[in-house]
Amino acid sequence: MIEKGKNIYFASDFHLNSFADKSNPHDREKKIVRWLSSIIDDCAELYLLGDIFDFWFECKHVVPKGGVRLLGKLAEFGDRGIPIHIFTGNHDVWMFGYFSDEFDAVIHTKPIERVWNGKRFMIGHGDGLGPGDHGYKLIKQVFTNKLAQRLFAFLHPYIGVTLATFFSKTSRESTGHKDQIFLGDSEFLIQYIKSLQKREHFDYFIFGHRHLVIDEKVAGSRYINLGEWFSACNYAKFDGTDLTLQAFES
Repeated sequence: MIEKGKNIYFASDFHLNSFADKSNPHDREKKIVRWLSSIIDDCAELYLLGDIFDFWFECKHVVPKGGVRLLGKLAEFGDRGIPIHIFTGNHDVWMFGYFSDEFDAVIHTKPIERVWNGKRFMIGHGDGLGPGDHGYKLIKQVFTNKLAQRLFAFLHPYIGVTLATFFSKTSRESTGHKDQIFLGDSEFLIQYIKSLQKREHFDYFIFGHRHLVIDEKVAGSRYINLGEWFSACNYAKFDGTDLTLQAFES
């Protein structure tokens, strides 16, 4: 049960430390922190659905620079005892124990199921689900391979971070405006939902990854994609009865 007056919040795809932020590197981060400040008093749980950073890799004693305002605010959530759930995305797949150690966040590498007030949710980043996209699925197997992770850790950060930034930039440039086109029934995640709903019923599916705000009825469920925080700045809120998709403007 969700305590009366409390809400569960969901957001995704902040992509902090992105090459796109070079001119004003802290503006989007400050906006995210303002949003977190606006919800902290009535937040029962916080779910961040992946790609929080445009690149993230933890070594044993070293983490990437940047994001200190966000990390400080998340630490405040943790200090208040508010549960924080962070999903790895395709850009920050290499999260290990740092966030758990610093503010007790739970790290999820796969979609999870939750039931609140009789409503069944499927929550995840959304990458690699559904049919197709075989190239990315192969790359993800490499990125999540323990040996590959160890080998990358041996690279000097100047080389490793430079390579990661380059691939992130070329990936976004190759996608271009395709992310802004809704493909209807051809959407991989819609196909995934339809397939899953044939086996078991969920009331809500909440994903990120897509960089397009989507709110659709699919196979007897409601599918929400949270979009990104470059321009849209959307989040979802569940108050125990209603799930709403909202935009943060401040």
